[in-house]
This record gives sequence, C-alpha cells and structure tokens, in this order.
Amino acid sequence: MQQGFVARRADATPCAAALIESLRDIGYSLETALSDIVDNSITAGTHRIHILTETYSEEPFIAIADDGIGMTEDELVAAMRPGSRNPLDTREKTDLGRFGLGLKSASFSQCRRLTVVTRTNGITSAAVWDLDDVARRNEWSVQLLDDIKAIRCADQLGKTGTLVLWEKLDRLTGGYKLNVAKRAETINQRLAETERHLRLVFHRFLEAPKPIRILLNGRQLRPLDPFARKNSATIADPEEIISLPQGDVEIQSFTIPHHKQMSTPDWDDLGGPEGHLKSQGFYVYRGERLILHGTWFGLCRQSELTKLSRVRIDISNSMDSDWKIDVKKCSAQLPPTVRDRLKKVIERIQEGSKRTYRKRGQKLVDHNRLPLWHRIQSDGHIRYRPNIEHPIFAGYAEELPEHLRRGFFNCISLVGASLPVETLHADMAAVAEDVVPDHVDEDTLTQAVQATLSVLLAAKKELKDIIALMRDVDPFRTAWSDTQLIIDAIIEANRAK
Repeated sequence: MQQGFVARRADATPCAAALIESLRDIGYSLETALSDIVDNSITAGTHRIHILTETYSEEPFIAIADDGIGMTEDELVAAMRPGSRNPLDTREKTDLGRFGLGLKSASFSQCRRLTVVTRTNGITSAAVWDLDDVARRNEWSVQLLDDIKAIRCADQLGKTGTLVLWEKLDRLTGGYKLNVAKRAETINQRLAETERHLRLVFHRFLEAPKPIRILLNGRQLRPLDPFARKNSATIADPEEIISLPQGDVEIQSFTIPHHKQMSTPDWDDLGGPEGHLKSQGFYVYRGERLILHGTWFGLCRQSELTKLSRVRIDISNSMDSDWKIDVKKCSAQLPPTVRDRLKKVIERIQEGSKRTYRKRGQKLVDHNRLPLWHRIQSDGHIRYRPNIEHPIFAGYAEELPEHLRRGFFNCISLVGASLPVETLHADMAAVAEDVVPDHVDEDTLTQAVQATLSVLLAAKKELKDIIALMRDVDPFRTAWSDTQLIIDAIIEANRAK
C-alpha cells in the first residue's frame, strides 16, 4: 500500500524531564554502571583509572578519574548529549562504546548529579547534568562551568584526562537517608561487590603486557582470570575460529583445576559469591572486555560434573547487532550460525570437566586401590556398597567368634543400605567442595592402618607400593601425616623384633 503524502509536521521533541528520568531505569547495577565509565576511559587510551569514594559524609560521592586523552569543550558537550553516537557507525576496534548512552544512562542510574571535568592540550572544560535542574527547567541544556576549584576530586586530573563525578547518590542509599552509618555501610557493601566485578570484567586489560591500572581508593585491583591460566593444572584446548561476514569468532575451552589442586582462597575467589556451579559455561568477550558469563545459552544444563568447564568466546564490536549486545553491555544472544557450531562441540567442551571429576572419583572405587566402597552399576542404577573384603573389615571379622561374624557383616550392609543419597545429592549440587570425609580418632586410625598394612605386607607387596595405595583412599588420605607416623612406628617395631 502506497503511503499518503505528508500534509504537515508537528514537533515531537521528547519532554526533557520525563525522558531523562526514564534513562535512569534501563537496568544498570552499580557494577555495570561503573564498568561503562571504565569502558570510556579505556577507549580514551588511559593507563590508570582511579575510583575514589566518600561514603561517610553528609553528601557521599563516587568519582572516576583517568589519564586518557581528554576532550575539548565541543567534544564534552557531545559526550553529555544522550545518544551521542549512532550504534550503526563503524567504530575503532578498541572502542568499547555502543549506543552513545553509556556515560549518561549509567551515571543517572546511580545519581542525580553528574559532573564531567576533562583536560586536553592544556585546556580544561567542565559540564554538569543535574536532574533536579532539568526537572525545573524542562530543557535539554547542560551546565558548563568555568571554575573547577569547588569540584570534588578535580585535583586528580593530570596534564590530560577526564573526571566523572557522581553526586546525589539517591539510588545507593538503601533508604537510609538520615542514618549516615547505615547508608555508608550499604554503599560500601555495594562497592565491595563491584570490586570483584571490575577485576573479572577487565581482567585481560589488567594482566596485559602493558596493563591498565585500576585503583579503588588507592588500592590496585588484581585481575581475576576465570580460566585460572596461571595454574599448571588448568587444561586449555586448542583455539577454534569461526569466520563470519562480520568478522571472526574465536573460541577456546578450558577445564579449571579441581578444588584440591588450588588453595581455598583462590578457589573461592574464582567461584565468586554464587559458587562454581553458576560460574561454568561461556564467557563472551567484546574487544577483550567481558560482556556475559556463566551461561550455556540453553545448549545444555549446568551440572556438578561440568562446573569446571569454561569457554572463552571473543567477538569484535562489528558484530554487536548479530549478538544483540544491549546498552549495559552485560547481555548477548548467540547468532544461529554460531549456535549450530557450538552444538557440535559442546560435548567435547564439557568432557574435560567430567574427566577431572571422574578421574578423582574412580580412585575411590578402584578395586586395586583398597576402596572402602564399591561402585556397582546395574539395571540403570548406581549403588555404593561397603567393601566387606577390605582389610579393616576382613581382619576384624577374623578375630570375632564364628557366631558373631554374620551379625557384623549384616551391620556393615545396613550402613551401605542407609546411605543418605538424597541429602548427599543436594549437598553435592550446592556446595560439593564443602562435603568432606569425617575425622577419625587416633585409635580408629591406628587400627585401620595396622589391619591394612598387615594384609598388604602378607601379600608380599613392596612398602612403597603400599604407601602409594593408602595415600589415595580415605581415611588415610585426609589424615596422611598421622597415617605416615603410624606406618613408620609399625615398620620400626617389626624391625626391632
């Protein structure tokens, strides 16, 4: 149908007060908002980003200062304009921007007063968006300042750079407008959560050969590599490349180490507050900046056996529309061509994690390694049954009168039949690394070592082979230092006879 001729036009300029308030509710959190400001600093060629906060004063603030190239006043006004860049424009590969909304929408999501001070070629410019002023005037007019002496943290600027200052932090107070201590506690808690987010999202910039330094109140942030590549136990698969018209997609899968191969602080840091079960999956990077992580995009389910699997996917900013990168740069969708390729490799990607857990689990049920439990798989079910032939059980049964042995083995069978499978499943699915064997007292451990050692020595096994076998099974493995002392004492006593 042919459209009719335009008879006239009417002014449909958005209401400034209404639209600028709407920009506050795009869905930013403090961590995604600060990340957007850091993006701008990196795009401006910064080497150092200093985040400064004051949370205990009557007027708390957050400031982000960098040493990038800075802006002229005209460039500053353009940067303060909502929608300053067309997302369809071709960008430099190092440009982390997207819609030209980040500075404004990210800032307004956290504060009602945004001040930007910038310096380049020896000239300093400053501009302010105050939402209370916009509400009164209902105009798209930014305030320009000539004197910056009264602006907080303006002294952080060097020869070149930009300062972003957030004041009137109405979205961060937690409702504690008059209780300064509670308000400060709330803001500081949010900042602590944000710190880990920045360490993760920008870890590749922080660990680059010429790293960017991000400091929070003077303390330098350490990179948080989700693939633990510096750990020698990490398994990295070869990189794969999918060539598309808009550019190449680089894919590399990693199997991070089992928690027994890492220190507890490093393991907890890597898993984060939600744990490793929620941290598995794809890690999508745009220009080396992490966009999205901890998802399999519906290609498979998150499970305990695959929680060590993490897959790096690198895309360029020329692929934004294909991947549906959102304004906050924390959401993406798989293009159909990439989804089809990943479906073909998803089993291999996950197999490394499953292999790591199965390898450790197999040691507990390997018939050549003195298992206290047998793993029995039949009729589509998996059962765990105490190994009544284990030297601990068999040796003790030999010392019992004949009429008591049947009752003893019945008790052992009841222990196996009463294994709390549902509770174990729930605990393993939630916090597997917190599930540990129970401690045994010295007398119990001594009896177990004596029985095991006696049987294996009688079978003419070498002492070094016996030690290797015992080190791999509980209760000896988790109390090995004590076990070794008991073994040494028994061997010494045998030699003295």
